[in-house]
Amino acid sequence: MDRNRPLLPAWRGLPQTIARALARAARTAVVLLTATAWAQGLPGSPALGASPGTVVQTPQVRAELLAYAPDGVAPGATVWLGLQLAHQPHWHTYWKNPGDSGLPTQLRWTLPPGITAQDTAWPVPQKIRIGSLANYGYEGTVLLPVALHISPQFSPGAQAQTLDVRLDASWLVCQQECIPQDGSFALQLPLHGSTGLQAAAFAAARAQAPQPLAQGAQATLRAGALLLRVNGLPAAWRGHALDVFPEAGEVLDAPQSPEASDAVASSGAPERARQLWSGGVWSAHLALSDLRSSAPQQLAFVLRQGAQSVRVDARVEGVWPALPSAAALPPALQSALDSARSTQLAQSAPDTGLAAFFWALGAAFLGGALLNLMPCVFPVLAIKLLAFARTPGRHAQRALGLAYSAGVVLSFVGLGGLLLLLRAGGEQIGWGFQLQSAPTVAALALLFTLIGLNLMGLLQTGQVLPPGLAGLQLRHPLGDAFLSGVLAVAIASPCTAPLMGAALGYAIALPGARALALFAVLGLGLALPYLLASWIPGLARALPRPGAWMDTLRRLLAFPMWATVVWLLWILGHLRGVDGAMALLALLLALSLLAWALAQSGRSKRFLVPLAAALLLLLGYSMGPAVLQDDGAGAQRVSAPDARWQSWAPGRVEAELAAGKPVFVDFTAAWCITCQVNRRNALANADVLADFARAKVTLLEADWTRRDPAIALALTQLGRSGVPVYVLYRPGQAPRVLTEILSVAELRAAIAQTSAPAGSAPV
Repeated sequence: MDRNRPLLPAWRGLPQTIARALARAARTAVVLLTATAWAQGLPGSPALGASPGTVVQTPQVRAELLAYAPDGVAPGATVWLGLQLAHQPHWHTYWKNPGDSGLPTQLRWTLPPGITAQDTAWPVPQKIRIGSLANYGYEGTVLLPVALHISPQFSPGAQAQTLDVRLDASWLVCQQECIPQDGSFALQLPLHGSTGLQAAAFAAARAQAPQPLAQGAQATLRAGALLLRVNGLPAAWRGHALDVFPEAGEVLDAPQSPEASDAVASSGAPERARQLWSGGVWSAHLALSDLRSSAPQQLAFVLRQGAQSVRVDARVEGVWPALPSAAALPPALQSALDSARSTQLAQSAPDTGLAAFFWALGAAFLGGALLNLMPCVFPVLAIKLLAFARTPGRHAQRALGLAYSAGVVLSFVGLGGLLLLLRAGGEQIGWGFQLQSAPTVAALALLFTLIGLNLMGLLQTGQVLPPGLAGLQLRHPLGDAFLSGVLAVAIASPCTAPLMGAALGYAIALPGARALALFAVLGLGLALPYLLASWIPGLARALPRPGAWMDTLRRLLAFPMWATVVWLLWILGHLRGVDGAMALLALLLALSLLAWALAQSGRSKRFLVPLAAALLLLLGYSMGPAVLQDDGAGAQRVSAPDARWQSWAPGRVEAELAAGKPVFVDFTAAWCITCQVNRRNALANADVLADFARAKVTLLEADWTRRDPAIALALTQLGRSGVPVYVLYRPGQAPRVLTEILSVAELRAAIAQTSAPAGSAPV
């Protein structure tokens, strides 16, 4: 294994076209990983939020901001800044043209008005071989110097004594794996004093930078290659082979670029010789890239011989060949790509036949029925059965059952239709998406607080609504039953019961009519217990007769409602941080005070109600933004069940599998109660964690508490649209999706198969 491998394995012996295609895929993956790391923070990246200094230290690189200003800071003075990267052995970063993969180091300066940073004076890189591929980069210690241009208009101010400089830098450091890293640096330069301690470092860096060659170069396109001719090179170079580094990426073939180890032909040798000297003119043939993406008319090259280097610009003469396309791939590679694409589509697309559709309907119906046993739904069902016991007459009970079921089914269809509509518009969302919104969570917490106060007898409908509206519940109990069905769906949506996850994932990919039918059947399953109790006399007679116990049970059911509020506060804490949760708690307290004041009578009520209402309005005005602004500030991730868990990121699973490691991914969210039950039982079990450690399984957590399109896309690829989802990956085999309700036995059995030799037991 090549010690310098930056991202890709060393695919020795593969055709060049395949290798270069993989190299381009690697570059794309690196860009995505870098963006993810800057947004989420991958292991190995410097800690964010620390006060900037002059040094950032990681296990792979020590980065330091250096300065050289021997004459101070003034128009006409020499001022140099530079980022020095000291790599650990066998690690490297990249040049301006990284070659077949990688990313160049990026420097973003913040300087006062009147001072601008010039282009980086890149030192000459080295060629880093990667099997049949090649990169251009740096090992050891390298300084990337930048000259400052100080205009005559620069005016630091009469009281200023220093020049404040800030640098935000990012780099990709690679060995057998690639780690995107970044850092913020700050430095103060004396305006009138001398900063010369780093003179030697900057002198060495400028010596390593190529010098411009006065005479021009010629580049001519011939027979699918570029013939480069250069005159006026140093006399000491004649007869020696040169290292050639093109500054433009994805134009010339990096592995075949001329280098100092080449044999040198003399005048009269075949014209296609790799490097040739004829008198004082050096020439070389440079192969074009199989994946060339441009046809430039001007190219720049760095030529090096020993410790000396020059930079030449060449105008390209001739006609570039047509840009390569997918049609130009070899037939064998094209066939393999088509086969892989067909397999992927077959795996991701559901079977839309009638048999599969009816199976999905059955799974949705059973999953909806099991939802009634989830802790977020059961209290509502108990409340409705309590009201059902008070309703006399079989016809009235059946009407209430139908109204409640209609509310459930129509709400499921509406919620499913909204989900399908948003996904059709390009949104990556899934089941439970509404609880990824802080305003929605806050509104539900307010609603459940009011329901709890009502059940406790502290808040009556007539106290907060006009008499006409307050009497609607009595005059139209069917409407109340319908709204109860809507409420049941609202609090059931964060939950996923067994069989429900697969059915929802199937529904998302179905045509609209079939998908909505599946959502309707799911709602029918949720409404089933109440519907059966209303239509089957035997079940109705089994319910206890009305009595004083009902008032006690009614008050007792307020506590599950408030427990739901506690859970919603916890969710909001993950979405908006501790400040957001505290602000909502203060609003709920003021709301409860207002409800108590409304229940009073006489002069105390006339005094307390305006006071409580004013307090609620004041808190709403001052603390409302901390709750309702859905910008994700202060967001926290769900605590992993064990410190051995790491954050999931796009491409992370593939990277671990490429290294031969099995992977277990927990797709979870703070608002998913089933997720939390599984987390504290099966996933935190000591025997399970010991089995994971013995099998060397990488544990990843994909936290979907806040909206994350990457996680939504990963769930869709697994045939799911919501959490929890538990997936076990094994190199060379299809992923295994476990059940939504995890058991220790199921997990340990799956891990045992993972640790078995490949082929002995399917995973």
